[in-house]
Amino acid sequence: MAHTFPSPEWAAEFKQEIDKSQSYRAAAAQWTFGPVALVVKADPAIGIADDIGLWLDLDRGSCRDAKIVDRLEAEKAPFCIAGEYSRWKSVLRKELDPIKAMMQKKLELKGQMTIIVKFVNASKELVEAATHVPTQFLDEQT
Repeated sequence: MAHTFPSPEWAAEFKQEIDKSQSYRAAAAQWTFGPVALVVKADPAIGIADDIGLWLDLDRGSCRDAKIVDRLEAEKAPFCIAGEYSRWKSVLRKELDPIKAMMQKKLELKGQMTIIVKFVNASKELVEAATHVPTQFLDEQT
């Protein structure tokens, strides 16, 4: 069953996929920098009235929690990455590399880019895990 992105159900399935990934576990074994929040900016045209955050409590190759939060909560994470819905959709389809997108200002990073760059392989494995979540995009619903 496909889960709407973003939603609590999608976040829960994403956590399961992260935790199943041996590749992510290895690539992020040294990640001790705290949670990462991904923010989808409001887009009323597709039903997103307010910014939506996806809080990922990541630590040493595991995902302790994944939940939907509001923008204010998301901004409390040591790393907060924000972007338009279309950008996140491109990331999930592996059409847009999130690290390059941050460097090109297509995604906005609050946090230390030097740390993110050190964990480029972990980032790629997170995207890979996300591609395993059956996803229904809001702008493709009939």
